[in-house]
Amino acid sequence: MEHRESPRPSRTPLFRVLRVVLFVLLALLAAVAGFVAYLSIAEFRPAAEQAAESVSEAYPGDAVAQDTAYTVMSFNIGYAGLGEESDFFMDGGAQTRPSSAQIVQKNFAGISAAIAAADPDFALLQEVDRDAKRSYGLDEAAQLAALSQWGAAFAPNHVCPYVPYPLPDTIGRVEAGLLTLSKARPAEQTRVSLPVPFRWPVRVANLKRCLLVSRIPVQGTDAELVLVNLHLEAYDDGQGRNAQTQQLTGLLLSEYEKGNYVIAGGDFNQALPDIDPIRYSILREGYWNPDELSRDILPGDWQILCDDGVPTCRLLNKPYDPESPDTQFYVIDGFLCSPNVRVSGVKTLDLSFAYSDHNPVLLTFSLKK
Repeated sequence: MEHRESPRPSRTPLFRVLRVVLFVLLALLAAVAGFVAYLSIAEFRPAAEQAAESVSEAYPGDAVAQDTAYTVMSFNIGYAGLGEESDFFMDGGAQTRPSSAQIVQKNFAGISAAIAAADPDFALLQEVDRDAKRSYGLDEAAQLAALSQWGAAFAPNHVCPYVPYPLPDTIGRVEAGLLTLSKARPAEQTRVSLPVPFRWPVRVANLKRCLLVSRIPVQGTDAELVLVNLHLEAYDDGQGRNAQTQQLTGLLLSEYEKGNYVIAGGDFNQALPDIDPIRYSILREGYWNPDELSRDILPGDWQILCDDGVPTCRLLNKPYDPESPDTQFYVIDGFLCSPNVRVSGVKTLDLSFAYSDHNPVLLTFSLKK
C-alpha cells in the first residue's frame, strides 16, 4: 500500500504578518545594539590629567606682576546657540539648536564684540563648540582666538560622534569644551578631569566635565597665578556636582598652600551665596532649580564673588521675554579667589541675554605682595 505524507497545514496570513513583525523587531534591536556598541567603543575617555590643546600661541606678554590691576572675564557663551530667540529642551523648551546658521552667526558676532569691548586680560569661556551640529559646524574656539589675537587653550568636555537624543531632532555630533584666552603666556595649561555622575549607557554620549588650569608666572617670584576655568554639572541629582565641587576646592587649597595666587571662574550651576533671595526665588516648580553653593566649601578668608545686580543666567523654557513676570533668572556664574588676591570689583555685564543664556562677569584684581 502506497504511503502518502500528510499535507502540511497551510500558514495563515496572520502567521506571516507576525513573522515579518518579529523579523523587523529583531533587526531594530540589532541596529540599536550595534549603535550603542559603536558609541561605547568611540566614547570619549580622557585621562585624569592631560595637556590642554593649544589653539593659539599669540600671547602678547610672558608673565603678570604683583600690585598691578588685571581683569578676568567668565562667560558661558552657550555655543552661540542659546540667544534671545531660543529655548532648550532640557529646560522645558523644545529646541536642540537654532533654526538657522544665521542665528548662530548673529550670536557669535555679539559674543565676540562683548569680549572685545570688555578687553579683559584673561577670558574663561564655557560651552565653546569646535565641531557640532547644534552650532552648524562653526569652530568657535579658533574664531575667538583669531578675533582676540590672544593666546588660547582648549579643554574638551563633550565629545561624541552622535548624541542620539532627543527624538526626532537629535543633538547629533558634538565637540565642545572650555576655552581660556590669555594675554600672558602660561607656563603650563592642563585639562583636569572631574567625576562623571552618569553610568553606562547614558554616560557614553554625555559630558565629561573638567577644569582647565592655566599657570602663569608672577614676575620676580617663584609663585604662579593659577587660573581655573570651570563648568560644573547641571542636570544630575546633585551628587555629581557636589563631588566636582569638592575636587575643585581641593585643587584650589592645594595651590594656595604652595604659595600660588588662585582664581577660579565659570559656571557653577549652583546659586552663589548672599544673592537677593526675593529677586532670584524660584517662580515655578518643575523647572531647573539650582542648589546653593555654600560658603563653607572654603575657609572664611577665601572670597566667593558675584554681582547679583544683574542676573548671570536665565531659564530656557521659552524665548527671552524681559517683560514676562515668570521669566526665571539665576546668579550661578562668578569667581573663587584666594586670600592673597586683592579684588577691587566684580560686575555682571548686562547683554540682555541677546546672544547667550548667560551674561558675562568681569573681575578686577591684583596680586598682593
